[in-house]
Amino acid sequence: MNLRPAVLENRFVRLEPLADHHREPLRLACDADPELWPALYYRSYGGAHFDAGWDDLVAGQSAGTRMPFAVMVDGTLVGMSSYIDIQRGNRALEIGTTYYRPSARGGPVNPAAKRLLLDHAFTCGANRVAFKVDDRNGRSQAAMTKLGATREGLLRHDMITWTGHVRSSVVFSILAEDWPDVRARLDERLAKFVQASGE
Repeated sequence: MNLRPAVLENRFVRLEPLADHHREPLRLACDADPELWPALYYRSYGGAHFDAGWDDLVAGQSAGTRMPFAVMVDGTLVGMSSYIDIQRGNRALEIGTTYYRPSARGGPVNPAAKRLLLDHAFTCGANRVAFKVDDRNGRSQAAMTKLGATREGLLRHDMITWTGHVRSSVVFSILAEDWPDVRARLDERLAKFVQASGE
């Protein structure tokens, strides 16, 4: 698996490998929904927690265990997503640390970003892309099902979040052989956004 950082772009979003100039725009985006961090995230990137979170993103990027992207819409940073738990020898990785400011939710941003990230991963030779979702997060689990990912099971009490909550994670995956069907579903969803815009 020759996974490499690259600018990924379609008509809806531009994903840029995280760089220093993204730091303050990402801080602003993460501060747009302070109530979300304690409810659904294993670590916080909001408020006073942002600097430590940023340092962790950059450290993982430098070590090659994480590949974070700034999610841009019309030149404005609206969120982030990452390749994490990159296992080059196993040709496997996870997509996670995904956050969008409220104004970017519910439209084409998330499916468009997932389309780019999945396509890049499989083009680079991935056999498996996983997602781990907090078992309390019904909305994200529904989104995984809508995406076409396979629910594999529950990791019971697999992590302790920044609030001290003992979290269980629902594991979903997409395999290389699943990708053509998942890609077609994503393309169909994104085409509806194009039609709705009248283009």
